[in-house]
Amino acid sequence: MAKLTEGKTPGDFLLFEEDKFYSRKRVTIAAGADLEPGAVLGAITATGKLQSSVRTATDGSESPVAVLLEPAAAAGADVEATVLARGPAQVRRYGLGFDASWATEANRDTACAALEAVGIVCLAD
Repeated sequence: MAKLTEGKTPGDFLLFEEDKFYSRKRVTIAAGADLEPGAVLGAITATGKLQSSVRTATDGSESPVAVLLEPAAAAGADVEATVLARGPAQVRRYGLGFDASWATEANRDTACAALEAVGIVCLAD
């Protein structure tokens, strides 16, 4: 029998969101990489599109503003996806997918503080 592998799901990181999906938003994910649920995203200032937040970027995406809720196959083209974009919401910090540039715990504390500014609280449970 073939081995089946399940990818990440919101159950891996989402602890609470406001009723009736208030915390969710449909956005455009910029082409460049396939992303999994839980990816921490930043917004490109010039286009408003979201991409994986890279701490060293200088296009606006260095500041985390959302968490991806579904797979986004954006390697070759922009795609629409649902994200957790505002609070009140709570996520499991160790279930999130950070870009490698957020390598240290201090860096990830900074990323979580940026998410908290939009109402998404990172909990270390």
